[in-house]
Amino acid sequence: MKMKYTLKYITSVIGLFVVFQLQAQQKKIDLNPKDTITHMESYGIRLGMDFSKKILGQLKPDFEGLELVADFRLSQTLYLAAELGNEKKTITEDTYTYTPEGSYFKIGIDQNTYDNWYGMNNMIHLGGRLAYAKYSQTINEFAVFDTDRYWNPEGFGVSDQTLPSYNGLSAMWLEVVFGAKVELFANIFLNASVRGGYLLSHDNNTNFPNNWVPGFNAVTEESKFGVGYNYSISYLIPIFKKPKVYKESEEAKKKRLQTASEEKSIKKAQRASDKEEKKSSKQSL
Repeated sequence: MKMKYTLKYITSVIGLFVVFQLQAQQKKIDLNPKDTITHMESYGIRLGMDFSKKILGQLKPDFEGLELVADFRLSQTLYLAAELGNEKKTITEDTYTYTPEGSYFKIGIDQNTYDNWYGMNNMIHLGGRLAYAKYSQTINEFAVFDTDRYWNPEGFGVSDQTLPSYNGLSAMWLEVVFGAKVELFANIFLNASVRGGYLLSHDNNTNFPNNWVPGFNAVTEESKFGVGYNYSISYLIPIFKKPKVYKESEEAKKKRLQTASEEKSIKKAQRASDKEEKKSSKQSL
């Protein structure tokens, strides 16, 4: 009787072992385990101000300027960017002095080319802008040729004639932008960029040469190209977060393809084995 219960116990243990083995074989084996830690990145609007124009206004009394900057993250590397500014500059030529003053708006995209390390949020970007300026030009004073050399030995004297301001002037241009943004503290960024512009259109219907456009800088008759720069501080307002998608290295890609090939071979061998077992079972019946 005792032997009977012992055999029954051993049989039950063996049965449970076989069931567990079958369940383990039915589970899919992951030959390429993945990291379960997800790095979330902030998406939002970044607002700031160009402090270089304020410094330039302190160093040069003939210049006043203010520029606000903003960008919005569209994807992991693409940003919608814009600048809005106002400038006033007094320019002295050989025979006249004038002051252009007005506002400008720039809009475009920036592409981040820098692959950040874990926890970093910096940018090295390349982008483009379409820009438009609306401004006026005021002639402050101009010199006229005086035939009376007694009062003006050099032949020119300052005219007392008052000239009207030229309002409603406009200009449009394209910009190529190369720059960087570095996160100094949480959500606070120091930005710098260099810009190359190409003038598309430019009002020049005044009685005096129009050699300066707000936002574009100097204009010459010989060239439609211009160069500018930007130094600003901005603050990121986070709106939502998305997981970062890491770029796959060549080594990881090779390993992934090799693992996929091995999994395919294992499945193929399993199907062949199952087929043989079914065939053997039919033959035994």
